[in-house]
Amino acid sequence: MSLRDSDLISIQEARQLLEQASEAQQKFAVFSQTQVDAVVDACAEAATVAGEQLARLAVEETGYGNVPDKIIKNRLASVDVHRAIRGMKTVGILREDREKGILEVASPIGVVAAVIPCTNPTSTAIYKTLISLKARNAIVLSPHPSAMRCICEAVSVMSRAALRAGAPEGLIGCLQHPTMQGTQELMKHRLTGVILATGGTGLVRAAYSSGKPAYGVGPGNVPSYIERTANVRKAVADIIAGKTFDYGTICSSEQAIVADEAVREQALEELRQQGAYFLTPDEIQRLGALVIAPGSFTPNPKIVGKPATMIAEMAGIKVPSSTRVLIAKLDAVGREQPLSSEKLSPILAFYSVANTAAAIDLCTRILRFGGLGHTCSMHSQSEAAVREFGSAVPAFRIPINTSSVHGSIGYSTNLFPAMTLGCGAPGGNITSDNIGPQHLMDIKRIAWESRAIEHRTIPADRRMIAEAAPAASYVAAPAGTQVPSVTAVAIVPDRQTIARIVERVFEQRGIPRGAAANPGAGHSHGTADSGAAKVVAAPSPGASASAATATAPRPAVSIPLIAPAPSSMSASPPKQESPKAAAPSSAPAAPQVNVSAFVSENDVRMAITRQEKIFIGPKTIVTPSARDLASTNEVFVETLILPSGAQKSRAD
Repeated sequence: MSLRDSDLISIQEARQLLEQASEAQQKFAVFSQTQVDAVVDACAEAATVAGEQLARLAVEETGYGNVPDKIIKNRLASVDVHRAIRGMKTVGILREDREKGILEVASPIGVVAAVIPCTNPTSTAIYKTLISLKARNAIVLSPHPSAMRCICEAVSVMSRAALRAGAPEGLIGCLQHPTMQGTQELMKHRLTGVILATGGTGLVRAAYSSGKPAYGVGPGNVPSYIERTANVRKAVADIIAGKTFDYGTICSSEQAIVADEAVREQALEELRQQGAYFLTPDEIQRLGALVIAPGSFTPNPKIVGKPATMIAEMAGIKVPSSTRVLIAKLDAVGREQPLSSEKLSPILAFYSVANTAAAIDLCTRILRFGGLGHTCSMHSQSEAAVREFGSAVPAFRIPINTSSVHGSIGYSTNLFPAMTLGCGAPGGNITSDNIGPQHLMDIKRIAWESRAIEHRTIPADRRMIAEAAPAASYVAAPAGTQVPSVTAVAIVPDRQTIARIVERVFEQRGIPRGAAANPGAGHSHGTADSGAAKVVAAPSPGASASAATATAPRPAVSIPLIAPAPSSMSASPPKQESPKAAAPSSAPAAPQVNVSAFVSENDVRMAITRQEKIFIGPKTIVTPSARDLASTNEVFVETLILPSGAQKSRAD
């Protein structure tokens, strides 16, 4: 019953912390950039001051790693991460693109549920807290049970500093009774906005299965390639420095050396001189049985983060007291070679290859065996080789001529400093980035219209007269013709008027009234004259202007309408001046344009087949399907001349 009680206590604690955090975050969300930065600055400073104390507490509680390296990791989180995010804008307008008419505005996600591992406990807690607060989120941390005290102490240090800087109470919380059930409640709760999950594969999968957005990490089985042009002595020194850093507890530390055959012997000699112990075949078997837990094929917690001499003693292997790393020469990758996997301790596999192409193949196989998408390092003085190798291997962080672990976390490179390293889709993660505040906020985009849209339907009771606009001299028309601009009106006829016109058109064509439901059905195989839409064939070169057709497809262009709409369709047409009264002009006479009164989809298809244009005016009735098809094929030529059918109706 006690186990169940502890689970219930943990679940209830998670709910209470989330409620407090949500309430605090709503207040924190309206803080200015200056106020947010003041809170983050205070937390970072307090964590820096407490860095050594927290490092000692972490080693004492977990037994993993060593104090000097944990101090460096804490400073990476409190100093380097803080420096990287200090000038980052996370409040208000982030970017403004006046040319495109877009504003991007920062919006916090809410409450961050942060799962903290036992291998890098205090540094990860500091890092996740700073990036969460920077994005105006609250955070609730779920510590690994074996590192609960040191993680909670780190949270307490930062929480007190945040309160002194004016942060709302409850903005930073930490489970004091962590259980798997409590962590699951934290991840699935309705108040949780996003999850930052760092831990084993099972935990990360649980985060992705929670129904909440989640940033997780994948395992790192990191190969380090020494190419033939490398500074071998420095390369070996970098690899050993990375592998022994906090005794290999960071997942981006080197797991295997892959050396070109041209520098193989030189690399082996440098390894011996710098404190490596080479295992015999029998010792490889014994160490493999110890390092990898049976059944799960994961690192045995007993050897994680321990020095090489202690691990050798546990395996019954005698090594010099100066031994820094244990090395197994292997010729295969996979379950038959346990030491070819991720080991989280100062143990390395060693391989040799003929050239860069062979190195790419081998490093790819190593990454696929438990490190896909994570990290792969290279040592080379050849830029061409670096480009070839880096472009080919399936890893998203490729530090060059530096320690893999220090380079990947942004300590010895200009990558974003981070303790959560995404592995992208190949590694089962949503991103391949080093996670920062930019991943913990949403971005609103305010966008102005840049392209006009077509308004096809206006209710009869909301008819609108087009706004006045400068009149054009000529309407866009077929090449070689000019259609005089005339005074025109924007008319939105009512349903009765439309019905009368459609009936008149059907009567003229001899179409039975039963076809009214499908205007194009009665003349789907008719001739050009059988359709209401008058189409004109394209003229041959030198043809007279009376042909009035386009020689090449052109988009229809509308001329602005400037006159008020008449009260009905039967209004008298504008009087035409007598040709005799017209002023003499040397310009050629305008061509005769046949403007259609009604256009169906079939009319458009016929025009497309014959490569003809259809002239439409302000009173032309066009079916929706006809308009869609015509707009795609640029069939219509819009004029302001009234269709012949409409003129007749007014004359009647």
